[in-house]
Amino acid sequence: MSPLQRAGIGAAAGSALLLAAAFAFQHFGGYAPCHLCILQRWPHAVAVALGLALLVWPRRELAMLGALAMLVGTGIAAYHAGIEQGWWTGPTTCVAPDVAGLTPEQLLQQILNAPVTRCDEIAWSFLGLSMAVWNGLASAVLALLWARAYASSSASQ
Repeated sequence: MSPLQRAGIGAAAGSALLLAAAFAFQHFGGYAPCHLCILQRWPHAVAVALGLALLVWPRRELAMLGALAMLVGTGIAAYHAGIEQGWWTGPTTCVAPDVAGLTPEQLLQQILNAPVTRCDEIAWSFLGLSMAVWNGLASAVLALLWARAYASSSASQ
């Protein structure tokens, strides 16, 4: 396995662990994610897919895309953390569930049973830092790992 693959797959594994932790908090810890929490998962999913792609196609461009995905994730997390801290206003609308094919009674039950999650409230923190902050820090470190993967490959690849 090349240095590019080792570093990139390591970074992708970090994203996979963060996704697993997010789903564990949601499904086992009972923490319903807000809209921005869900958005923060997408860059990690992209990074995992890029890591898998590196296994079969070890191209440095994939590492650059991984770094970019993690920088996007860092930005979303920083935006979310700023909303939690009251530094700026967050989304002012709710994200509606998919209502296709539901009867009015089913829709009403779905609305009444839906957990209320707000992007401006900190649901959980550790050492005084929210999940959004921890995700932002982890995403920044993973961006550096992806950049290291890119740098570890020769320009001729």
